[in-house]
Amino acid sequence: MRNRRASRRGTALAVVAALLAAAGCSAARSGDARPRSGTEHRTIRPVAGCGTASWTDPADLAADRAPARCAPRAPAARPLAQRRKLTLVTGTLSAEYVAPLQVAVDKGEFKAEGLDVTLRVLPTPDALPLLAKGDVDALWAAPEAAVMNGIRGGFDIKWVAGNFSPDPASKSGLWVKLTDGESAARVRMADRTMGTMIGKGSVIAYPMQRALARHGGGLDEIRYQQLGSADVLTALQNGGVDSAWLLDPVWRRVDGERGYAFLGGQPLGEPLGGMLYGPALLQDDVDAGVALLRAYIRTVDTYFTGDYKKDPDFVAYLAKLLKTDPTVLESTPSLRMDWEIRSGTVARLQSAYRAQGVAEGTDLPESETVDRALYEEAAGHVP
Repeated sequence: MRNRRASRRGTALAVVAALLAAAGCSAARSGDARPRSGTEHRTIRPVAGCGTASWTDPADLAADRAPARCAPRAPAARPLAQRRKLTLVTGTLSAEYVAPLQVAVDKGEFKAEGLDVTLRVLPTPDALPLLAKGDVDALWAAPEAAVMNGIRGGFDIKWVAGNFSPDPASKSGLWVKLTDGESAARVRMADRTMGTMIGKGSVIAYPMQRALARHGGGLDEIRYQQLGSADVLTALQNGGVDSAWLLDPVWRRVDGERGYAFLGGQPLGEPLGGMLYGPALLQDDVDAGVALLRAYIRTVDTYFTGDYKKDPDFVAYLAKLLKTDPTVLESTPSLRMDWEIRSGTVARLQSAYRAQGVAEGTDLPESETVDRALYEEAAGHVP
């Protein structure tokens, strides 16, 4: 069985390598540095219910920035002339940040646009070559190192919408087990071991880099230990690792406990993931790409404004969709759902990947990795 799994893994890696090579050769033959986006030269019209609050300056990195919002039920659906089947891949269907997609399916928001959306679970490394080939239409993930390296190799993939930023009360992020004489304000992280279920190359490298810099460490000065989701907290508690990146709601288990300190998490007001499109929606059917984001934005505006967890009925509904316990959802603050992408985020991510030693080649400019045009069209904003 182990040999069979190893064989399948080797085959998958060979396929990814071949796709990267083919894409790189194609780009080199064309003489064009990167594939052009099909979103250029489209007409953007005002959208009812989406006024000045439906857009914020991408350069605004203020922690208290209010996320863009249209009125509830806006932008209104504009059904496609012909129904379109789309496959949207995500790494999980149980995490809270996936809730807008689950609600959009359940409430018929995608169907209202003429879209039959299938949510499929696949790890990002497995989904990337499928997205680049057009075998899947969109990926709900993040611009991780693998994504950047894929684009650099010739994949026509762009980050087209954000997902969320944390509530100021959230303590999802880097936790350390204090030694004698240390406190949250005085702890040195260099040469410590960090437990993480994600490993190198994840977007958490960026906030981790910021937290470590404040505590005498760096991404190249710690030792990583990749663990299963159920093992990260246990390893921190029993001394198997010195620090750990704890996600919602796991951090609640050590919050307030003596001997533990929270050193920092995802920057407030700055989404680090969301929707990634491949050629199917960037080039072949941009109308469907805009429609998918229009339904997503409408779902956020209708169901995820403010502190949505104040409504016990909605919490019970979400818990059922996500197949989790309502008390688990209620134990952490509401996420700040946010479809916009901040300026400079991909540059900061790539700097962190380089510090971890997982980036290839020179850094990619935002023009080759981000396309805000689709959500701007969906909300009626002329940049």
